[in-house]
Order: sequence, then C-alpha cells, then structure tokens
Amino acid sequence: MKVSLRTKIMVLILSLLVLVIGLLAGVFAYMEKRDVEDQMGQLALQVASTVSFMPSIKEAFDTENPSEVIQPIALSVQEESGAEFVVIGNKESIRYAHPDEWKIGRRMVGGDNERALKNGEYYISKAEGTLGPSLRGKAPIIGENGDIIGIVSVGFLLEDVRSIVWNKLENVFGVAVLVLVVGAVGSLLLARSIRKDTLGLEPYEITSFYQTREAILSSIKEGIISIDAAGRVTMINQSAIDLLNLSEGAEGRLISEVFPNTQMLKVLETGNATRDEEMILLDKVVIVNRTPIMHEGQVAGVVSSFRDKTEVRNMVQTLSEVKRHSESLRSQTHEHANKMYVLLGLLQLGKQEEAMGMIEEDFHMSQKHQTLIFDRIQDETVQAILTGKMSTASEQKVDFIIQEDSELRRVPRYITRTELITMLGNMIDNAFEAVSGQKEKRVEFFVTDVGHDIVFEVSDNGPGIPEDVYTSLFVRGFSTKEGDHRGYGLHNVREIVERLSGTMEVDHSDDGGAVFSIFLPKHTGGGPDEGDDQ
Repeated sequence: MKVSLRTKIMVLILSLLVLVIGLLAGVFAYMEKRDVEDQMGQLALQVASTVSFMPSIKEAFDTENPSEVIQPIALSVQEESGAEFVVIGNKESIRYAHPDEWKIGRRMVGGDNERALKNGEYYISKAEGTLGPSLRGKAPIIGENGDIIGIVSVGFLLEDVRSIVWNKLENVFGVAVLVLVVGAVGSLLLARSIRKDTLGLEPYEITSFYQTREAILSSIKEGIISIDAAGRVTMINQSAIDLLNLSEGAEGRLISEVFPNTQMLKVLETGNATRDEEMILLDKVVIVNRTPIMHEGQVAGVVSSFRDKTEVRNMVQTLSEVKRHSESLRSQTHEHANKMYVLLGLLQLGKQEEAMGMIEEDFHMSQKHQTLIFDRIQDETVQAILTGKMSTASEQKVDFIIQEDSELRRVPRYITRTELITMLGNMIDNAFEAVSGQKEKRVEFFVTDVGHDIVFEVSDNGPGIPEDVYTSLFVRGFSTKEGDHRGYGLHNVREIVERLSGTMEVDHSDDGGAVFSIFLPKHTGGGPDEGDDQ
C-alpha cells in the first residue's frame, strides 16, 4: 500500500518528537537525580567535615558526658544546614548526638562507618538507618595526637531527593505535551509546504538526495566530506574545513585537490568501505572512515569521516601520568618503611637523641612542603601533581624545590584537569630527565596568578638546550633523547597552551639549565571564567 508524502512526514515527525521527548525526559530525570544527589552529598560531606574540625566537638570527647556539649551543636548545625540528621559518635560508633535524643548512647546503624573510623577517609555513602534510606556525608574526628576519636554523619533522606526530582519533572511533562501539540500542527503545515515546493513529487523521485544525507548521518560526526561519481565534492562540514586547513568551501572541486593523499577515489572504483584507518593529514594523525553511496546497485559517491587522534593520545598520556603517580606513592611508602626501620634500630640501640633528631628533621621537611603546597597553592589538581612529583623526586634523588613566593588560587574551569596534568606533568618530568646526569640535581617550580595570567615555570640545572634544536623543540616526534615513542610531550603541551589562548617560552637558567614558562589567561573572551571545578 502506497503512503502519501504528507502522511509519512507527519508520522515521522511525531514519532521523532515522541522519541526525542522520551529520551530527553529520561536523560533529564537521570541527570537531575544525579545532580541533586551530588549536591546533597557534597553538602552533607561539607557539613560533616566542618563539624569534625570544630574544636568544641573535639574537646567534648574528653569530658565525662560529651553529649551535653555535642547534642546542642549538632541540632543547631542540622537546623542551619537543612539536613535530615546530624549524628556524632565515638570510635565505637556509639552516638553522642542524634535528632531523637532517646537514641543517644546507642550504636549507629547503616554499616558505613568503617572507612572513616579505620582509614580516616572523608566520603559520601548511601545506607539505611533508623530514619530510612539516606545519602550521608561521613567525616572522621581527628584528635590532637592525630588519632581518630569519633565520626560525624550528616544525611539527607533519599525520599526527599526523589521528591525534588519529581517536582521538576512535572514541569517537563507539561512542556512535552505542548511540544507534541505544536509538533503535530507544525508537521501538517510542513507537509503541505514540502508538497508545494516539490511540485507534487513523491518520495522515490528524491531518493538519491535522501540516500546521500542518510549515508552522511550514519557516519561519524566529525570531519565529513562527500563526493559524487565524478570525484567532485558535494558536501563538506566545518570540522572538515578546519582539519584540512581550507580558507573557503570546497563544493564542486575535485577531491584530489582538497584532500591530500585521499583514498576516496579507490573506494569510488571498488565500492569497498574502509573503517578506522590511520593516516597523516597536515602533520596530524587522523582516523578515517570511508563509506560508498549506493544507488540501484552502482556506486554513486563516497562519504568520508575523519577525526583527530590527539584526544585519544592525550587520554593515554593522562592514564600514564596516573600510573606514574601510583608508582611514586609506592616508592614513598617504601621510603617511609625504610625510615621506620632506621628509627626502630636507633631505639633498640638506645640512641633516643639520634632518633628524635631524625624525626624532627623529617617533620620540618614535611611541614615545609605541606605549607608550600597546601597553603600557598589552593587548586587540588595542582596540589596532587606536585605531591606526586615530590615522591618521584625523592626516589630519583632530585632536589625538587617549590619556590616560596608561589601562590595560586583555583584554576579557571575552562582549563581541564587533563590539560593541567599534561602540561605540568610533561614539563616537570622533562626537567627530571634533564638533570639525571648532573652531580647535583635541582629542579625548581614556580606558579603565580597575580595579574591577568596564570604563570607556570619549571627550571633545572641540567645541560640546557642547544641553540640548533630550538626551532624543532615542539615538533611532533622530535626528541634529543633516544628511544621509541618520544617527542610528543612538548608538542602536546604547546597544542594545549595554544588552544587555551596562552603562550609558552623557553630560556636558559642562570646555572646553565633550561627554563620553561607557560602563560595562561585567567579569563576567556566571554568574561570571568574562574570556578571551583575542572
């Protein structure tokens, strides 16, 4: 049975609207639920952490009846934060504070206190307590001697989360119904307009146009270019224009003039598609897909989609950086164990003064590093990178110095965590390698956000950079070191810096080494862009 174009358009549009609305409603519900849970979880964790650091709470644990002091504070915090409950217990999970006073003195329920009480972790959990299923923020209470003496649990009921999400969904459902009504009317008007514009032509007469668009839509939506049977470009999107570095559109031109070393003409001859093929395109590695356009059994054209492989490579480098952090932590644990054995030996030999001197020296060094990293630098990602590099430097016997005048607040949110890891990780690792052959190995790190830019600077006392390699320093694949898979670090750093509208400089240090400096704008073109997340 033949179906008219008008009916097909109406059925198609309404079906798509129903599908899209259904998908959007589902995605909205899921994302809203996740966002509400994240917000409440973070709020619960922040409140729990704040309470756990209150001096009055810690001092109350030393009194004969801690509940007399702790219970009023917990109720006040609960009221101000809007939490469903604020429960405080000792290290045996015996309650000192609870919204229901008759439950004070009884054991906390839910079974999710172990990570805080044993490991000293701050975390968010879901569990069912005496008030019902809830989203909880857990924070250990640390005594003056560093021991865990109790726990703070702040929670919101999951029933309240569902209620918030459902209230927001009710508005979405109303809009969805309105969209369906408008879509039905619009589809009718559209069908009439198309019927008029096509002079009454039926679908089979525009099949070739539809097949071309369908093949394009089925390809990867990156750089997309299509050609006809004569090898001329029929369509090209903006991403393809950017990747091919074209100054203008290419419609009507031969593909051999537009796409260097293309294999689309081969596909045009054989009709065989190619998938996920790597090739070099204007000094970039791209992954290419080629799909033939078939019409009545004949090849009528070819659609090619291609994407830059840089993002995949950056992800691999980020994973490698995480692996290096893990190895650094293992090295730090090993070094700590060695120090403990030395202390044990000194104590067994009765040399308490030497042991105390070793402890004090290690403590002062640790305090200096902690003060520089955690007091002067407030960005958590940069803190984590520097902490990991401290461990690596200790293992490699490198004197890694963070300059005392360094200062950094939160990095703007437009600079992602991955980009920070790639930039700072490569610069510091290169400096460590540069000083590996030196008798005295020294690497210095400096950061400041005073002014309009964020400045990162890494200097070393290595042999420096020869003048003849300056021009090739940032070329992909170029390296002065031997070995495979080298020459990508600085190239990737430069790409990230340029993408962030920043600049990068290389110079000689005072002691003959190299100095790498990165300048990143604190604000993007759209105005202030600082945030507390990355």
